[in-house]
Amino acid sequence: MTIRGIALALMLVFSALSMAKPAEGKAVDPNEKCLGCHAEAEPTDKSAAGKPVKIDPEQFAKTMHGAGKAACIECHADEGVRRYPHKSVKPAQCSSCHEKAVKEYATTIHGKARAGGNGVAATCSNCHGTHDIKPIADDDSLMSRGRIEATCGACHGNEDLLKRGKIPGGNVSAKYHDSVHGKLLRGDSKAKDKVPVCTDCHGSHDMRPKSDPASSISRANIPETCGTCHGKVKKAWSASEHGKMRAAKVMTAPGCTDCHGAHTITEPKLPKWQVDVIKECGGCHVEQMKTYRDTYHGQVTDLGFARIATCSSCHGAHEVLPKSNPMSRVSEQRILATCQACHPKANANFVQFQPHANKHSKESGLILYYTTKFMQILLAGVFAFFGLHTILWLYRSLAEMKAKRARPANEAEKH
Repeated sequence: MTIRGIALALMLVFSALSMAKPAEGKAVDPNEKCLGCHAEAEPTDKSAAGKPVKIDPEQFAKTMHGAGKAACIECHADEGVRRYPHKSVKPAQCSSCHEKAVKEYATTIHGKARAGGNGVAATCSNCHGTHDIKPIADDDSLMSRGRIEATCGACHGNEDLLKRGKIPGGNVSAKYHDSVHGKLLRGDSKAKDKVPVCTDCHGSHDMRPKSDPASSISRANIPETCGTCHGKVKKAWSASEHGKMRAAKVMTAPGCTDCHGAHTITEPKLPKWQVDVIKECGGCHVEQMKTYRDTYHGQVTDLGFARIATCSSCHGAHEVLPKSNPMSRVSEQRILATCQACHPKANANFVQFQPHANKHSKESGLILYYTTKFMQILLAGVFAFFGLHTILWLYRSLAEMKAKRARPANEAEKH
């Protein structure tokens, strides 16, 4: 072997040894320098953007990024961070690793609002955190089921942010908190792990405004969204007259939120809701609501009592069908059974009662029509007679009072 060959062999050996050295020792922490400074910062120290700069290395090591050995400069990739002391530091670049998620975010209502100059619209860190990001399955994650209400509520429950950001819907966080979904989420029942949270209805990286046809909360898509949890109800609604109208693109037909609301959904078995929802039916069925209010059922429920028949007691809730359909609860085939649910002794004669009879129309029966006219004339006559009687009585009383006052003076003149 020549001298040149020996020298080349030695270089290769030294190179191999130098490459093997890090593997034998402790792995180099890519964040050692960064955490060395930020760990010593005071809790009150903040960046030029007003954000705290202190980072606890032990806590950071427990995060997704810390456990994954992600380097600080992978998120803080701008030149302002690479130089020390740091100059104007730009926000962390999530797209350096989460390119797909960031592209999806740009199409969301939050992303578009940010692009349009709305400075309070949520970014990645508002939902996922910064140096405390943990897996969604971790109860401490801002996106965990138990904390997502508070995470969304940080903006959608903050009156100041709602006003500054002109965020539609108002304080929906408070509404959800008091809804049946919010109460179940905080409860101890089995529903706790199944009840929908914000992202179940609105999505996460595909969150769009309800005006967007592709949104999970657009008017056309709401039944499908609700149906992911309430599958049986959606099936019944789809077969109803309302569902068929929706399928025929009649978008004025009621869907889930028209009757139940969105963020204010309450337990449907509550008497107050059962009475209040009558008004929702009346929003479309105006004439039927007028005739219902004329009945005993309507007048009692108008006083707030739910033990009397409401719309759904007769027509059903999600399975509403026209009377001509034999499967309808008010069809000729089923009306007796429907009435017997409240009136066990009801018979064929009983069901001849017209719950929506219009007393102002001859089509509902001449007896009812002319009886109504007679009662109206009688009522007007009684008021007219007694009104005139009262006026004449008053006139006579005043005349007597005037005469009484004048009488002593006349008698004094005689003496």
